[in-house]
Amino acid sequence: MRQKPSLRPTAWPRSPRYPYVTGVLLILLAAAEVLHARITSTTVLATLPFVVLPLLWRQREPRLGLLVVPAALLNFLFRPELLMAVAVAGVMGLYTLARHRVLHPALLSAAAITGSLLVNAGHVATGVYDLGGRSPALGADGSLSYFTESFVLAVGVVATVGIADAFRSREESRQARETAQRELIAMERRHAAAQERAAIARELHDIVAHSVSVIAVQAESATYTTPGLSPPARDGFQQIASSARSALTELRQLLSVLHADAGAEDPAPVLPQPTLDSLDDLLEAHRSGGGQVTLRTEGTRPPVLPPSLELTAYRIVQEALTNARRHARGAAVDILLTYEEDELRVRIADEGPGPLKGQLDSGGHGLSGMRERATLLGGRLTCGPAGPGGGFLVEAGLPVRAGAKSFAEGVYE
Repeated sequence: MRQKPSLRPTAWPRSPRYPYVTGVLLILLAAAEVLHARITSTTVLATLPFVVLPLLWRQREPRLGLLVVPAALLNFLFRPELLMAVAVAGVMGLYTLARHRVLHPALLSAAAITGSLLVNAGHVATGVYDLGGRSPALGADGSLSYFTESFVLAVGVVATVGIADAFRSREESRQARETAQRELIAMERRHAAAQERAAIARELHDIVAHSVSVIAVQAESATYTTPGLSPPARDGFQQIASSARSALTELRQLLSVLHADAGAEDPAPVLPQPTLDSLDDLLEAHRSGGGQVTLRTEGTRPPVLPPSLELTAYRIVQEALTNARRHARGAAVDILLTYEEDELRVRIADEGPGPLKGQLDSGGHGLSGMRERATLLGGRLTCGPAGPGGGFLVEAGLPVRAGAKSFAEGVYE
């Protein structure tokens, strides 16, 4: 009672600084390898920045992987003794492309494998494997040594693309479930709000129908009980009675639309609507269930209050006590009714543990129902922690004079 977008996955679920940290580490590794191996090849040194530097911005612009992977293959073509930084950067660039689906996984794998074959062919053409008739890969016969490089690179490409695509699919499935859950919660809340409005409308019907029927009866009887009534006055009273009866008919027709159980064979019995005088029975029922509650009043209660205001105040107290029983069982509840000249203030505070963080938006409909009632009456309602020591507080301000009019306009507008 006290109250989860785009399917594009977040490629780097860690800190936003993670790409920059890993990028800087790769740059340091590449610099260390260049110095240690004393590399002087202009082509290798020219392609190396295009391999490692774009990875600094891979999270914001995944398409930079289209630069990293070809640069890594080109660097490997001119430097067969593959640098560790180039190998790692190539895998990271390929993973980024697959995770963000910059290209379809099949197309990306085919393109990367084709690039690997071209690099392998370049190594064969330049005599990288011609070491006095001996194969550096599988031994002296050289039967498979020329193809080992392509095979290893192809396996790495397929594995990297497959892992990245699996992570993406898992992320999309999770976000789809969260979206469906949010939509379901929103639908349930709309349904609960509609049911609450229908309940308020039925309660209002009982109040207004009684008052309008009294007007009809009094206007009708006035034409017979008032002596010396002129014909125009008599016609006026008859018109008032006719208008009142028409209003009753329209109220019943409108209410039939809001009835959730309009087609039920055994409709629920109609009971008198509770008022502030019914609070004693409500408090006694709360005490009989093991609760502690006290009721205090301040100010002078007007001799006549709008029935809609009394009903709303009663329902707010009722819902607050229900919340106390559910979330603060056994805690003492203090209720204060303050009668002012143009407003009835209702304050309900309990001594329970109070709401947890985010608990007010946990999906319950009781608080939203209380706000709905107060708003339709033209008033206000706030709720939250009672103080740093715990507890839960509900405060409402309900206008006395314009209450019935605002309530009726809000429901039947």
